[in-house]
Amino acid sequence: MSAARVVRLRSAAVPVDARRTTQPRASRRVVCSAGSDDTIHILVNSCTGKMGHATAESVVERNKNVKLVPYTFCGKSTGVAVGDIGVCGVPVERVSPEERQDALDTIKGQYPNLVIIDYTLPMAVNDNAEFYCRNGVPFVMGTTGGDREALIRDTKASGNYAVIAPNMGKQIVAFQSMMEMMAEQFPGCFDGYTLEVRESHQRTKVDTSGTAKAVVKSFQRMGLSDFKEEDIIKVRALDDQLAFGVPAEVIDSGHAYHTYHLTSGDGTVQLEFQHNVNGRRVYAEGTVDAAVFLADLVKKGGSSGSRVFDMVDVLRAGAMQ
Repeated sequence: MSAARVVRLRSAAVPVDARRTTQPRASRRVVCSAGSDDTIHILVNSCTGKMGHATAESVVERNKNVKLVPYTFCGKSTGVAVGDIGVCGVPVERVSPEERQDALDTIKGQYPNLVIIDYTLPMAVNDNAEFYCRNGVPFVMGTTGGDREALIRDTKASGNYAVIAPNMGKQIVAFQSMMEMMAEQFPGCFDGYTLEVRESHQRTKVDTSGTAKAVVKSFQRMGLSDFKEEDIIKVRALDDQLAFGVPAEVIDSGHAYHTYHLTSGDGTVQLEFQHNVNGRRVYAEGTVDAAVFLADLVKKGGSSGSRVFDMVDVLRAGAMQ
């Protein structure tokens, strides 16, 4: 791989195409070995984003049987951070949308047991998933947004393996699963109550929290059908985030604060559910768990039913490390 084509990640903002050249793909060389036949190779798109970068770091730190593929597919003008310090010392080469098919053809030949992790942009979710399915590569869709119904429907129709979830955090997944079970066992238990939902993330997050949306669906089944997704309050202004209890040092570096407040019709009963996360590590580790879960399924001969899973499936399989 030419030195002009290798980029390593840091926290300084540089346009993602600032170092891209037109060097022919045939002249590139791999910067790390493919490993043994048992090695799970994980390609993270896009390592140039903060969540993708954190996930790539978790891949490198996992164990000797999990390896980071030293490429990342990213858009031309995502405005994310790239630099010269690598992902835990592993150089990563950026691949533009125009190059991704040729790149994936090469990567599939060099890296067996391949799984793709997607942390890109909401507008790219459905197109990226279609690309992964067309190429028959198992993928973990960590990016929120896009047309989620079409995403799941089309992925199922393709027969491809995937984990699609609004939240990859292990403990948050357990909470979400608990709410789903509560809705199943006690439908209508909050009839006559009102609900207020607030969620705070980094100010660059343009879409509403996928986790909040999922939990709201459970509350709707518990008697709060009048509450709609658009009623979720997105807290993005600095002063409002500080008032919400978010520490100043994590407001832009990564956080996820959620509060679900219920009040009875006569005001005599109030309940509150809350889950607050500082940093990205819990999500990154859970995402790698999901990728390993998929790789193990494929290796064992797959699934007799649907090949599209969520993080609850990963949790139930005991695949969390």
